Amino acid sequence: MKTAATAGGPARPAPPAEKRKSVAGTRKIVAAGFLLPALVLLGALVVYPIGYSLYRSFFDQAGSSFAGLDNYKEIFTEDSILTAVKNNAIWVVVAPTVSTALGLIFAVLTERVRWGTAFKLIVFMPMAISMLAAGIIFRLVYEQDPDRGVANAVWVGVHDTFAESAGFPKAHPLALAPLKGGSGGSFVTKDPVTAGQQVQLPLVGIAAEKMPSGAKPAKAAQPDDGKITGTAWLDFTKGGGGRPNAIDAKELGLKGIKVEAVKDGKVVASARAGADGTFTLPASADGARLRLPADNFREPYNGLNWLGPSLVTPAIIGSYVWMWAGFAMVLIAAGLASVPRELLEAARVDGANEWQVFRRVTVPLLAPVLAVVLVTLMINVLKIFDLVFIIAPGSAQDDANVLALQLYRSSFGTDSNLGLGSAIAVLLLLLVVPVMLFNIRRMRREARR
Repeated sequence: MKTAATAGGPARPAPPAEKRKSVAGTRKIVAAGFLLPALVLLGALVVYPIGYSLYRSFFDQAGSSFAGLDNYKEIFTEDSILTAVKNNAIWVVVAPTVSTALGLIFAVLTERVRWGTAFKLIVFMPMAISMLAAGIIFRLVYEQDPDRGVANAVWVGVHDTFAESAGFPKAHPLALAPLKGGSGGSFVTKDPVTAGQQVQLPLVGIAAEKMPSGAKPAKAAQPDDGKITGTAWLDFTKGGGGRPNAIDAKELGLKGIKVEAVKDGKVVASARAGADGTFTLPASADGARLRLPADNFREPYNGLNWLGPSLVTPAIIGSYVWMWAGFAMVLIAAGLASVPRELLEAARVDGANEWQVFRRVTVPLLAPVLAVVLVTLMINVLKIFDLVFIIAPGSAQDDANVLALQLYRSSFGTDSNLGLGSAIAVLLLLLVVPVMLFNIRRMRREARR
């Protein structure tokens, strides 16, 4: 009989082949028992839905008649679904690339600043917010009204810093005022003015809260020989009791309003009213008509329509980048920590500047990590739904449409078509599979190194 030696002891007989087979079989049964619940869940929640969706995609809306490839043809002929396909392509190219690039920049820069850990925490913090909450936040950020939307508040502030803002939208004279409507939305005096004359330019239709800051109570202009003086003011007394075409004590001057003197269609002089509404024009304005140009009355600049048809997709991608750039930064920072510092120092000793070290040494060494981040984000954006559904208003949802949203609308909308919805689901699966296979092959190559 064969024996088996044990360390530090006498030889003992080897177990019979039948016993070894029995132990191996028991282990397989135990392993199968542990795996069975997971396999049942996998089959019920993954395999069966995929198989049934593939089956259902070949049937019509009611599910009673075989439709062949008609549902797949509709995907590439229906305008709304084609828009979703186009937007998904934009998402896959732009969102992962920008998020990965920002994550790389943040990871490299935070190694060089004193408060790098705190900065990483701040950048990563949006990952703790759900997609639903992030969508609500950015729906408010992109609000059109600058008084409510942060994006337009900043944009309008920058615009008004470099460009003249609107003055008095919707302002107009009363019928009894010495002004009448001119061309292009301007107002002109009914009669020409003469040197030494005091001109009154009363307007109404301006809300008190829309008056320029710093406006003071209006006062009559002092006469000036050889020149034309006047007052432009809001001819309205809060609470009533004012007189038309007369400056009352509580009425404010139209600070900053532009006044032009026009002769034969040409502007010969111009001035802006002071805080009390008074202005002065030179002698060249004698015999001219005074005009309040239309620029005084245009609507104020209210920023961009972030959720309009042309900007809604870039705006939603911006919110996605805000959330996921921190994820990319953390993974890349972990990879950067394992980069041999000797290689970076050797490159600097050889005369490479920081940009060359970053481009020719750091990035190539981080290529495997960058690939992981990029592929992960690509899979993530292929099924993006929450942000688009919440942020895009109903009027722009067709322009922001993506495949996951179209899948929801086709399957559960008012005119649901489960055949078409199943076909879109299969298309999404086919788009995700190549990316997953690429990721698996890359991981196997890394494991063999």
